[in-house]
Amino acid sequence: MQELFNKVFADLNYNIEPKIIKSNKEADFQCDECFKLAKEYHKAPFMIAEEVVEKIKQEPNFEDYFKEVAVAKPGFINIVVSDKYICENLKELMDKEILGATKEDKTIVVDYGGPNVAKPLHVGHLRAAVIGQAINNILKFKGNKTIGDVHLGDIGTQMGQVIYGILTDFPDTKPEDIEIDLDYLNVTYPKMSALCKEDEEVKAKCLQITKELQDGDPTYKILWQKIWDLSVSDIKRIYDYLNVHFDLWYGESHAYKQFDEMMPFLENQGVVIEDDGAKIIDVKEEGDKVELPPCMIQKRDGAYLYATSDLGTIWQRVKDFKPDEIIYVVDGRQSMYFVQVFRAANKGNIYHGKLEHHGFGTVNGADNKPFKTRSGGALKLEDLIKQVKEEFINLREENKNMDEEDIDKIVNAIIKFADLQNNLERNYIFDIKKFSGVSGKTGPYILYTYLRINKIISETTGKLSNTIYSETDRALRLKMLEVSDVLDLASKERRPHYIADYLYDLSVTANNFYQNNKMSGLTGVQKEDFEVILQFNNYIIKTLLNLLGIHIPKVM
Repeated sequence: MQELFNKVFADLNYNIEPKIIKSNKEADFQCDECFKLAKEYHKAPFMIAEEVVEKIKQEPNFEDYFKEVAVAKPGFINIVVSDKYICENLKELMDKEILGATKEDKTIVVDYGGPNVAKPLHVGHLRAAVIGQAINNILKFKGNKTIGDVHLGDIGTQMGQVIYGILTDFPDTKPEDIEIDLDYLNVTYPKMSALCKEDEEVKAKCLQITKELQDGDPTYKILWQKIWDLSVSDIKRIYDYLNVHFDLWYGESHAYKQFDEMMPFLENQGVVIEDDGAKIIDVKEEGDKVELPPCMIQKRDGAYLYATSDLGTIWQRVKDFKPDEIIYVVDGRQSMYFVQVFRAANKGNIYHGKLEHHGFGTVNGADNKPFKTRSGGALKLEDLIKQVKEEFINLREENKNMDEEDIDKIVNAIIKFADLQNNLERNYIFDIKKFSGVSGKTGPYILYTYLRINKIISETTGKLSNTIYSETDRALRLKMLEVSDVLDLASKERRPHYIADYLYDLSVTANNFYQNNKMSGLTGVQKEDFEVILQFNNYIIKTLLNLLGIHIPKVM
């Protein structure tokens, strides 16, 4: 259709490539380019539109494409496609791999998760995990080789604080004989963190332990490993519940192993500047709208920073995977920091591939401020999951008797769809009651649609005819034809919300079809057509839900 319009505009000597876009009005599509041409050719937009429409109608294959092409003043071209065109395209789509999306073949590292070892996961960790996993899934579905890396914060100040707490609590025990559990860890970190804010001497000691740990102190290394094993085991448990998985469980400690090789390399590139004993890389560029501070990679005392760690991680990823792209799904408030790191990696000749930071907004409570507990602390992610689970179970009496596995799948759908339906850059309010319902734009509504339709269809190997039986039938077929573009757009822009939006629109359209086209009593071609359409509808829903990390329960 696009090619046909290109030909007609060229035949009329109009120097423009017309865009065919979806129509929000009575037509299926529309073309608005006549407004752009009016000034250049000194004609009213509707006059140009009438020329185009007349020429289109003279094309020998007009009826294969269109039911109607008409001018709507002051110069729109409205397009209604033929039933045959819809059906032929739908049959073609059903035979295509990956739902007709464009295949890709890149190696892409996706950095998401980013929890700190020794600290429990809180609500702030939800978005990185859920959005990052969805982006990873979408890119992999399109044919890319993806490497998901959790990138743990495992050698920062919190480790020094917990080690200090352990040494204080077990003064006469050899490090290898010390036994701690998760409850101990969950009490000790906040206690030591609070103590450091009150006592400068303790704070200095914790920082010293952190520095010596980073330098490889063997005693601290033993305690570090005990903390790491306990904390990461618990982090994995919660991520597993959310169907969030990683290929690599690397952290800052892995990056530190790269410094002996990376730091001399950076020095030899001539980009490292000494500044009052510290080492920095100037990352300012002409045209910057805001002044960008230099990227500090080593303090005066020789200690390394987050930026050094991130550069070391890029160094390692280039060495191990030679990626075409590295994507970071990290809180949007760190956008300036990532500009500094990316420019430092480029100027230091560590990596010249594509580096992207996709920053996300916050999950907020009813007060539209980041989710907190009643005492004002960050709400644990596990506690949010429990709250959602309780809300769903208590929503209806029959929910209390549901299979545990099905409940968990629905809880996942509630949490993830609530998050992923938003453009990742936006903050959003997590309303447990609203997002748990089976009506409106919610995860349960999509699941309910799938299960409702699944009950009335049977497996069929039949082929679609070129007959459309009603307006709701036509609307569903047209909606299914959008899936390829939705997948390509979500992949290109790294925005899972395009898929979530489409899933909701498709579910609404499918429910309208279901309510207005009775399957009972149908026979012959029409029954076969409806079976094929609804089967493909559910195939699309299931495939796209999987990309969002949502699995379908047996019943609801």
